[in-house]
Amino acid sequence: MSRVLSGVKPSGKMTLGNYIGSFRNFSSFQDENETYIFVADVHALTKPIDANVLRSTTYDILSFYLASGLDPEKCVIFKQSDILEVAMLNAILVNYIYMGELSRMIQYKEHVQKNNGKEIGCGIFTYPVLMAADLFMYDTEICPVGEDQRQHVELAHDIARRFNSRYKEEVLKLPRSVTPKTGKRIMNLQDPSKKMSKSDKDDEQKGIIYLQDDEKVIRKKIMSAVTDSETEVRYDPVNKKGVSNLLTIYAAMKNIDIEEAEKEFVGSNYGNFKRCVADAVMEEIGPFKERFEKFRNDEAYLNKVFEDGASKARKVAK
Repeated sequence: MSRVLSGVKPSGKMTLGNYIGSFRNFSSFQDENETYIFVADVHALTKPIDANVLRSTTYDILSFYLASGLDPEKCVIFKQSDILEVAMLNAILVNYIYMGELSRMIQYKEHVQKNNGKEIGCGIFTYPVLMAADLFMYDTEICPVGEDQRQHVELAHDIARRFNSRYKEEVLKLPRSVTPKTGKRIMNLQDPSKKMSKSDKDDEQKGIIYLQDDEKVIRKKIMSAVTDSETEVRYDPVNKKGVSNLLTIYAAMKNIDIEEAEKEFVGSNYGNFKRCVADAVMEEIGPFKERFEKFRNDEAYLNKVFEDGASKARKVAK
């Protein structure tokens, strides 16, 4: 039995990308592994965030976890900020990594470029160290992550090797990152060169499917998705970014590979193709949203899940 750990940051409204890349996959680990899933609310502080939004989104994510099939009796679900030991471990680990290594992190460089080098907080710079602390705190062996987080897991390996070498003992375990077979990276429907991100600006949000959008809005966003001037439904992420993104979404929702998805749409026009993508999304997201609402409306139960999870996680952390 392996120790599994992952989490989602409550820094914005959750998207279809979060569902495909994270929520729907977590429950597959809980039956045969010792699974720890947390809400990364400390990580959310790397950028300015309203306290009420942070609190509400934290409960949203817990409700999404439960709606996706995570069972508090089979796994440990907790809030990152409830485990104070992670802050101590972070303070220790930051001494075993170099500024040059952190400055080469792709997400950091993208953030600097997006903000023209202005107002870059230290928390954003050292974010991968806190992520490493999360992993090491629970002797994580398997870490389900999105494609954009794999580099941070690799950096954790560097920290572990350096730490273990200095003390000539395997104190820190090297976690293995696992990404979904299909749907590793879901792109913006209006600008498929960009990831579908929960932190996008207002003018980019029409290309984002939020999990709390109603069915009419979701279908409209998919039907309005950017494609190209051709008519062939074909997977070509270089020349047909929009179509390839929709194929990825369809394949992920149907649990098939891209090649199978392509075969289903041989000779199909883009309108029919988009309708089928919308149907596939709603077939799964519709019931998922109903379960989410049920859990979200019972905050007393959510608090109990957090309290019980923190109690279990704290024993390992100490």
